[in-house]
Amino acid sequence: MTEAGTVTLVGGGPGDEGLLTVAATAALRSADVVLYDRLAPHSVLSELAPHATLINVGKTPGHHPIDQAGIEAEIVQHARAGANVVRLKGGDPYIFGRGSEEVLACHRAGIPVRVIPGVTSAVAVPATAGIPLTHRGVSRLFTVVSGHVPLTEPELEHLAGLGGTIVVLMGVGTLPPLAFGLQRHGMEADMPVAIIERGFSPQQRTTIADLGTIVQAASLAGVSSPAVIVIGRVVELAFSGDLGATELMQRAERVAALG
Repeated sequence: MTEAGTVTLVGGGPGDEGLLTVAATAALRSADVVLYDRLAPHSVLSELAPHATLINVGKTPGHHPIDQAGIEAEIVQHARAGANVVRLKGGDPYIFGRGSEEVLACHRAGIPVRVIPGVTSAVAVPATAGIPLTHRGVSRLFTVVSGHVPLTEPELEHLAGLGGTIVVLMGVGTLPPLAFGLQRHGMEADMPVAIIERGFSPQQRTTIADLGTIVQAASLAGVSSPAVIVIGRVVELAFSGDLGATELMQRAERVAALG
């Protein structure tokens, strides 16, 4: 009887292989099989996992060649055959990555499994666009929300009154009900909003407007997924290389006065 292998869920970060952790690269180096996502860093995967069979299980909006149950079955099948399996996911496995579902599938099958955290795009993508999620006197909290489906009225009401910064993942398709819903529940129409598309790629682009005009601005710009949406006064602090320390501090003080 073949001895079962192991499964390692690896957070691949927002797509730049330079943001893989040391533990992540070590797991890939020793992998026999790697099942990877569309948004995981896979351009040099053959170098990072030189001895592994590479299997693309990526999903795009509305197109799932392999559904979640199928992915879990593949993981278990290869591990039961004795392989050291790496499930490489974009961002962090436990932040809207369905990582816990895959861990449970391994537990049910009696397969040893561990999780290596990754750099989440919720934090990394705003950072590469120069947007801090917190800033003294401006925002002392941030909330990460899935925009995969429209938020409910109670959720919108809660977010509108919470304060701080809102980060929305997978939210391009539900931007109109989000923007209009937050205003309906009292968020100011002049609240700054940034949409950062294709973070950490050569095609990265940031569209900035306010809550009252972001839907029109996104439409005019042809904004598309993948993108991270940031809503909050911190958007006004987006770093630009031509700003000196004095001007940055002055902007921070102006934003703090508004908040």
